[in-house]
Amino acid sequence: MQGDERASRGEQCEAAEREAAKQRLLAQAEAERVPVEDTTRAVPDGRWRRDQR
Repeated sequence: MQGDERASRGEQCEAAEREAAKQRLLAQAEAERVPVEDTTRAVPDGRWRRDQR
């Protein structure tokens, strides 16, 4: 019985560590996110097509 308790405790620790890592990644991604208003709109440049002919 004690081996099962250790295994489940280890699994709980791993699950908690995974969740903490996930939260850190989400927080980092949110911190690095660029709002849509701050991005520039891509404008097609037709010059390269003329140069290829």
